[in-house]
Amino acid sequence: MLRVGPPGVGKTMLARRMPGILPPLAREDSIEASVIWSVAGLLPADRGLLATPPFRAPHHSVSDAGLIGGGSPPHPGEVSLAHTGILFMDELPEFSQHALESLRGPLEDGSVTVVRAAGSASFPARFQLVAAANPCRRGCPSLAACACTVHERQRYLGRISRPLRDRIDLHLDLSAVSFAELRADGAGEVSAAIRARVVAARARQAARFAGSPARLNAHMSTRQLRRWCAVSGEGARLLGVAVARLGLSARAYHRVLKVSRTIADLGGHETIAAEHVSEAIQYRDLDQTH
Repeated sequence: MLRVGPPGVGKTMLARRMPGILPPLAREDSIEASVIWSVAGLLPADRGLLATPPFRAPHHSVSDAGLIGGGSPPHPGEVSLAHTGILFMDELPEFSQHALESLRGPLEDGSVTVVRAAGSASFPARFQLVAAANPCRRGCPSLAACACTVHERQRYLGRISRPLRDRIDLHLDLSAVSFAELRADGAGEVSAAIRARVVAARARQAARFAGSPARLNAHMSTRQLRRWCAVSGEGARLLGVAVARLGLSARAYHRVLKVSRTIADLGGHETIAAEHVSEAIQYRDLDQTH
């Protein structure tokens, strides 16, 4: 997920609330994550296995070795410490270009291999990337008050390359919060209610992929996509229009299908309807504007 919006709209706050809507780690995931933290020397001696999904938030000045892994002997980086959990990258375009492009492998394969003269090591790195970015380098409060040119804004967000964007399922464009919204007294949905839906959706996916290497919709193979993400009628027409107008790659197309499947699961639906496809397409904001 990538949220783009001016400072103060809640990008970081929303990211830090995400662990509260995720279910506890399954035992297999707990063991994998705990082993990585133990190798890195970060597992507290007075605690057992990690029970909750890890949340890692490296600063944009992090080195390539700190992010991906490195050293002699090789040690896990932030992408592996976030395994089974969340990797939050604030101010995403401020990370070095090499660091950004190095995310492509873990996002695609769920693992990373660190090669050094003293040897090589492979670490699991199947994490949920949650990233945030300002629309421009100066971090102007709104588009109307932005001192940057259109070219400067495009160049800034252009640091997030198309191949990397293809691997990010949700692109959300957040607008500035109005004074009326700040003063509003309405209560939003509590995390516990959202978490209940997530737990139910995860249970559906566990039943769907029983006996398969896949655990979640995001892990589906091409064959499983054809079986579990069949779309017909209006949904298929919407997908065709999106591919033609947005120039979606095959990878982005498959990710739209997986997001559609997840939206249907969260709503308790067995089949993917046109409204699920339409919502998934709307979460490709950067494809529509860049």
